[in-house]
Amino acid sequence: MKFLLYNIRYAAGIGRLFHLPVPYSGYFKNTDANLRKIIDFIVSINPDIMGLIEVDAGSFRSSKSNQAESIAWELQHNHIYRSKYASTSVAQRVPLLNKQGNAVLTNRAIVSQRFHYFREGIKRLVIELEIDECVVFLVHLSIKFRHRHYQLEALHKMVERATKPVIVAGDFNVLWGDRELQLFLAATGLKSANSNGEPSHPSRAPRRQLDYIFHSPDIQVSSFEIPQVKFSDHTPLVCEFDIVS
Repeated sequence: MKFLLYNIRYAAGIGRLFHLPVPYSGYFKNTDANLRKIIDFIVSINPDIMGLIEVDAGSFRSSKSNQAESIAWELQHNHIYRSKYASTSVAQRVPLLNKQGNAVLTNRAIVSQRFHYFREGIKRLVIELEIDECVVFLVHLSIKFRHRHYQLEALHKMVERATKPVIVAGDFNVLWGDRELQLFLAATGLKSANSNGEPSHPSRAPRRQLDYIFHSPDIQVSSFEIPQVKFSDHTPLVCEFDIVS
C-alpha cells in the first residue's frame, strides 16, 4: 500500500505572492487554483491512504467547499474530516479558524473512526482511522515544547490500545529536533519510514524534519520519498509498505 502525508497549508501556497500586499495575506486569498495543482499532484501519486494536515472545510477562501471532499471526489476515496479545534475552543467561534482541520482519505473500506482531542495545546486533534489492514493516527502537534511533551504522552496511550499494525503520521512540530521523539518511539516501538532523516520543511529549501510517518514493526516499508513540490510550505512524504504477517 502507498501512504501519503501532506500538510497542504489550506492550499494557500507559498512565495512572493503569498506575502503580497502584506505578509501572510495569502491565508485570506482564494485557494482554488493552488488546490487544483495539489489535486493533480496527489492523483499522480495515487495513494491508498493519505493524511492531510491543514485542510479548509469551506471558508470563503476555498469557495465554501471542503478541500478534503474535493480531493476525495477526484480519487474516489472515502474520507473523514474534523476541525482541529475542540467544540469548546474559542476558535470555533472565529470565522475562518472554525473551518480549519485535518483529514484522512483512503480507497479502503473504513472499519471505524474516532476523534480525540489532547488536553493541552491549541492544536489538539488526533484522527484515528481503522481499515482492515491497520490503524492510522493523524496528528498536528502544538508549537509549544511543553504541550508537545504532554501530547506525545497521551498519544502513546492511544497507540498502546491498538490491536492492529499502526501508522502514526503528521506534522509533529518538533522545533527542537527529533530528540524530542526518542522517548515516544522507545515506549511505542514505532519506527520512522524516513530512515535517513531527510528534511521536509520549508519546501523552498528543506532544512528541518517536522513531518513524520511512524509505523509498528509488523509494517515493512519498501520505499520512501519526499517529492520536491512547492504547493505548500511543507513537502509531502510518500511511503510504500506491506503488512508482515
